Amino acid sequence: MAQCSVGEENVRQELQEAKGRPSGHVRRGGYELIRNPHLNKGMAFTLEERLQLEIHGLLPPCFLSQEVQILRVLKNYDMKKDDFDRYIFLMCLQDRNEKLFYKVLTLDIEKFMPIVYTPTVGLACQQYGLAFRRPRGLFITIHDRGHIATLLKCWPETDIRAIVVTDGERILGLGDLGSYGMGIPVGKLALYTACGGVNPQQCLPVMLDVGTDNEELLKDPLYIGLRHKRVRGQAYEDLVEEFMQAVTDRYGQNCLIQFEDFANTNAFKFLNKYRNKYCTFNDDIQGTAAVAVAGLMASLRITKTKLSDHKFLFQGAGEAALGIADLIVMAMEKEGTSKEEGISKIWMVDSKGLIVKGRNNLSHEKLQFAHAHQELKKLEDIVRDLKPTAIIGAAAVPGVFTEQIIKDMAAFNKHPVIFALSNPTSKAECTAEQCYRLTEALAEQVCEEHLAEGRLYPPLNTIRDVSLKLAVQTVEYAYKNGMTSVYPEPEDKETFVRSMMYSTDYDDFVTDSYTWPENASMIQTVEK
Repeated sequence: MAQCSVGEENVRQELQEAKGRPSGHVRRGGYELIRNPHLNKGMAFTLEERLQLEIHGLLPPCFLSQEVQILRVLKNYDMKKDDFDRYIFLMCLQDRNEKLFYKVLTLDIEKFMPIVYTPTVGLACQQYGLAFRRPRGLFITIHDRGHIATLLKCWPETDIRAIVVTDGERILGLGDLGSYGMGIPVGKLALYTACGGVNPQQCLPVMLDVGTDNEELLKDPLYIGLRHKRVRGQAYEDLVEEFMQAVTDRYGQNCLIQFEDFANTNAFKFLNKYRNKYCTFNDDIQGTAAVAVAGLMASLRITKTKLSDHKFLFQGAGEAALGIADLIVMAMEKEGTSKEEGISKIWMVDSKGLIVKGRNNLSHEKLQFAHAHQELKKLEDIVRDLKPTAIIGAAAVPGVFTEQIIKDMAAFNKHPVIFALSNPTSKAECTAEQCYRLTEALAEQVCEEHLAEGRLYPPLNTIRDVSLKLAVQTVEYAYKNGMTSVYPEPEDKETFVRSMMYSTDYDDFVTDSYTWPENASMIQTVEK
């Protein structure tokens, strides 16, 4: 039987509960089973399973392997006219047959990830009033203060290991989308399963709806959230505080809480407030930083330099940019560079121009990267003046890395490092094709096999294997440093991690059946 999945015992329990209901509901057990996406196998149920589970007759008299089901999915997928329709199709598949959904995703993650998450999820969020089909997470509103623990009990699963939560104020590069932002936690947790093997039943998407300042949404008859301006201040902070405590009370201190797409001020505030109290991180600050700095470190293998040899210029000074900058400084310190010198090699540009000492109204986070320099407004002038070795875009200003800037970067540097990180794609600072064409140069990768391809990261279709290796290394580190609670220590840690990963193979629901020897099972009778 597949690991980490709902098995026969759970099915039997559901059917037994169904039969314990009043007579009008006696026959709903099997019907409810095939409407449960965690359990449903569609036409992959065998005849014996259909008979035992009382679903025979509810499905066509056809028995398909999962491989044939995948073929049907792909044929239907290819008939969709645009990416939004493809997104809706895949979400409906997830609502219908969860294992088949993840099987399809993992077969070609490079093809389907841009549909399930960025860039298509941005469009899906903008049209979430049309995209919403059935509950895939919890909507907790400002009016539910004092009752969040009760709302968490409405979610049917009790073993939750990972939560992605947003308040919808800064969705990707699209701004305040309010409750329409629920598409982000849903999509991100789908990647937890597809890319990392986390059991989807242990994941919970959460939207904290405190209103929206988006006038278009407030006037939209299809908008699915609270129709008032955002509640801010103490009431808002109390809601988040209650949410954090309620989650740990119900799911335990080790439940991961990932903050996603909060506004800059709130993102830094909650990260600093909760990072040492709960199992939490901010994806926009820390997650983006980890991936970006990993890419920068990979690029060093072709430039044959150290991070401290570079001068970094950020277009943007929000969560992502500041998070990346902080991590770059930490990485430089590991190279032996002082923190002060590391900071001196990082420059930032926000909506008002180059961040320099003497500028008014700079936040604490921006202030540490303010250097003595004349004020400059235009990015082209700033690039020409500072001559950075690396430019990093994280402000969602599409096309801001102009042809002139890219050509200048190539003129200043033998191997220019250009990261256009803003998403969705429509908000990117430039395209990869523009970089390749205008610089006539490529960046670097993590393994020698792909150096010639100029990849900074492993191919996307290897992400599940990469996740496995990272998990194994994390387990090894935890045991080595006495940070674990699972004993005895597994000898083969890769096998141990694999056993915990979600399987997309179907479960076998047939009752364990066998026979005794004929003479042992003979029915005794009384001779007449």
